[in-house]
Amino acid sequence: MKPVFTEKDIKKITATLCANWTFEHNKYRIQLEKPNSNGNSVLEIYPDIPIGAENGNIVSVYIGDAHLQLQNCAGYVVSKMLGEVIFVVEAHGKITGLVVAQEAGCSLYANIDKSVLSGDFTKLTPEVTMGAIALSLAEDLIEA
Repeated sequence: MKPVFTEKDIKKITATLCANWTFEHNKYRIQLEKPNSNGNSVLEIYPDIPIGAENGNIVSVYIGDAHLQLQNCAGYVVSKMLGEVIFVVEAHGKITGLVVAQEAGCSLYANIDKSVLSGDFTKLTPEVTMGAIALSLAEDLIEA
């Protein structure tokens, strides 16, 4: 299986997030800073780590007192215009996306039905629309 995260990918991600990175032991560590605030966050990407009986990857975000994590990330999409990276996992027709933005922003959209990503957003409630629109940028990563 082709690795999802290589050093080239990390450079692309950090360029989008305007952040610096280091490689420490078995992970890439990316420090995200919010100007004029103590609201910094850390993005850690483990490109190859044992998960159960197999190896996979882990994307973790530490922000304030919160820790968000995706295991076995299928891929990511960068949006330079929005200054964010969307990390995606798909299982059983459901999508989970972790959105990491410049200046330490972070959002999680979990268990979104795959069908809403390409549906008519005007027929969705506002609560459903937000996640569907955010993850629709990553629709091409998801298997049909």
